[in-house]
Amino acid sequence: MERIFDEFVCAIGFQASSLDPCLYIKIVEGQCVLLYVDDVLITGSSCELIAHTKTDLKPRFEITDSGKCAFVLGIELLDGTDGSVTLCQRRYIDDILKRFGMDDCKAVASPVDMISRLVSSDAATKVDAPFREAVGALMHLTTATRPDTAFAVGYVLRFMKNPQEEHWVAVKRIFRYLQGTKMHGICYKPNAKNEFRGYLDADWAGDLADRKSTSGYVFMLLGAPVGWGSKKMPGVSLSTSEAEYIALSLAIQEGKWIHRLLCENMMTANDKDRTS
Repeated sequence: MERIFDEFVCAIGFQASSLDPCLYIKIVEGQCVLLYVDDVLITGSSCELIAHTKTDLKPRFEITDSGKCAFVLGIELLDGTDGSVTLCQRRYIDDILKRFGMDDCKAVASPVDMISRLVSSDAATKVDAPFREAVGALMHLTTATRPDTAFAVGYVLRFMKNPQEEHWVAVKRIFRYLQGTKMHGICYKPNAKNEFRGYLDADWAGDLADRKSTSGYVFMLLGAPVGWGSKKMPGVSLSTSEAEYIALSLAIQEGKWIHRLLCENMMTANDKDRTS
């Protein structure tokens, strides 16, 4: 079925993305329409091209036109009166708070307590709590719409092998932060500057156990994040400068992929786009 679908959409003028095999792109007279294989999501800069794509697909495949997309891959799409689009997961947050018994918890202002550093002790007793399941649920949220929790989730992820009570407390703090920020999301504004820009930073020897550093980055377009991450470095940096250079290398690898994808979709072709 995948081969049949691929052959058909290519026959009607689409090309498979060289960077994402699930994405198909069609450009006609400067207008772009995108087709994403999962649930056959269609979007683009031309309503006419979108309508033509639906007309082409209906005779060949059994599809239902659900109209304007309100949810995709568990992400809610909210249209603003100013033409903006906000991506959020408030329902998912409600679900996981209830799932892990945190639906009545008190909110906190930040997802991580940087005063108390987490460590792991071989002598400590493993916590009797759904630690791994909770971290997995938080990872999905972080990678989809919540870059503000990237460091906190990556931090507790280090203790998956032998989670202890203090690690579970750290996970619950993330839930408490989400309790007060359910409506937070990513808002893309049509009048925002169409400039692709990246920011990154790194600590130095921040992990108390092995003195490895942690990097973080975010890439912005139309006033909002399009890519982000926080990662513990694989080796020990001998200086702050070395940690920063490693962070830069990790960020550029991700940023280059995003930039190529945006250029492929005609979102930006600005050679001056840069990382700070």
